[in-house]
Amino acid sequence: MSDGAPAAEAITPSFPTKIPKGARYALLLVALTQATSLLDRQILAILAPAIKVDLNIGDAEMGLLYGTVFALFYALFSLPLGRLADGWVRTRLLTICLTFWSAATAFGGLASSFGMLAASRLGVGIGEAAASPAGTSLLYDYWPKHRRGFVMAVIASAIALGLGGSLILGGLAAQWWQDSFTDGTAPLGLRGWQFAFLVASIPGFVLAFLMWRLREPERGGMDGIVTPPDPHPFKASFSVLAAVTPGFNWLNLYRRGADRRTWAFNLGTLFCIVIVMTGLVLLTTAVSPRPYLAIGSVSINPHLLQWTIIGFGIFVIVSLMQNMRLTDPEAFRVISRSPTLIMVIAVGTLQSVINYGMMSFNPMFLMNSYELSMADTALQFGLLSAMMGILGPLFWGPFSDWLQKRYPGAGRAYVALFTMGLSPVISFWVYTAPSAPDFYFRFVIYSVVLTGWMPPLYAIMFDQVLPRMRGITASVYLLVMTILGLGIGPYVVGLISDATGNLKISMLSVNAVGIPIVILLLIIARRAQRDENDLLKRANGASAVT
Repeated sequence: MSDGAPAAEAITPSFPTKIPKGARYALLLVALTQATSLLDRQILAILAPAIKVDLNIGDAEMGLLYGTVFALFYALFSLPLGRLADGWVRTRLLTICLTFWSAATAFGGLASSFGMLAASRLGVGIGEAAASPAGTSLLYDYWPKHRRGFVMAVIASAIALGLGGSLILGGLAAQWWQDSFTDGTAPLGLRGWQFAFLVASIPGFVLAFLMWRLREPERGGMDGIVTPPDPHPFKASFSVLAAVTPGFNWLNLYRRGADRRTWAFNLGTLFCIVIVMTGLVLLTTAVSPRPYLAIGSVSINPHLLQWTIIGFGIFVIVSLMQNMRLTDPEAFRVISRSPTLIMVIAVGTLQSVINYGMMSFNPMFLMNSYELSMADTALQFGLLSAMMGILGPLFWGPFSDWLQKRYPGAGRAYVALFTMGLSPVISFWVYTAPSAPDFYFRFVIYSVVLTGWMPPLYAIMFDQVLPRMRGITASVYLLVMTILGLGIGPYVVGLISDATGNLKISMLSVNAVGIPIVILLLIIARRAQRDENDLLKRANGASAVT
């Protein structure tokens, strides 16, 4: 995605089908890296009630911490780190980032204010930005094409393990610490939730050591495509960061000799973003007025912070695509001229509004609705979430591979359509359960359906691009999904909860985005194979979209 991007790959006629030595171990390490990423990211959910009391904040502010603050830096740094994953040693990149985000998680254990905890979340977001682009790219060069549905199913299961593990570890660690020091003699005056952050940071340091020793596979070998080494991966990565950071992006456009049309689009988009975000600040402030947040010596309206970050993120997306068009036109053509790829990104983003909006408040919902303790919620719901999240994708991934063979292009889309279309309907049955046992029983059925969306959707997405573009494609997806999914879902749920005083209604309301998801997936099923067949035409500049 820069001047240093490798030339187009040379296609060879054969595709390796044998699983090479070390592929299963690589899958295990990358899966555990993903699990650790979700562990450190999601632990905030189970600790939210205690954090709200100690820091004197509401649900909207928790949504900011859980989603928006994390989302901005996670999304922004996924771009240069995704580009670096396309050109540098991915095992080294993952090692460094594992160490960084684990240290940031540990810093959360020392936080005593909203600002310090926000800084911790910021650091976690930066470090975790490389996990998905580098991990996915690494595995696609270890595993043959016909087994990638299984690979993505294992990754989806690992994500579920991290989600469930964050509840179990966070809840039990915090509860144990609180019970052990009820007389106020805790070392360093640590609260239970602070101790939980410190414990959660440990697995990442262990994994970083193991990842450092993992063999780096040949890039593109499993696709029968020879990809030359990138001569300047770091230069290209820094170039991407500068190109998408507001302010520096204008210097980049000037240096690249952008024409008037490009400048007009950039500045016009910025003007529209400012107007829309200002309107959203006024609207949300009127719907749910919140006390100002103290961040250091500055006090700020939380709604202003929310929509400033979202507007910043949207402008980063615009800058990214403009920079890609100027510096790597081949990647720009491959991504922008695939309607399937664009729709897949939109579907994943909308689903993330639902998933993150509900996940961020699930533990709080259980504790409030059924009067469960933190430890009970952590153990019961954490184990159930992990178990169902692991088993579900391991069925849906191979099943989507099988269905894809019977219905090329559409098979995986059918699986995603079934799971993403039905799960919002089931959720209304789940979250109106009269008791905790009823909730858990219904949640099992809900999870079996819901866990099928990620493996087929990701497989469709990565089949639409060339091997050297998988890292930056993952970064584009993560940028859009994180800013507009993770950045909005938890905040909106918290906003509605504060405004209505009803957490259940606020959680169920986000399922409305299931309607456009179904419509988009019906279209994807009809044209995914056509767009995949036109991949080389898009790369070479031919008009392939019909």
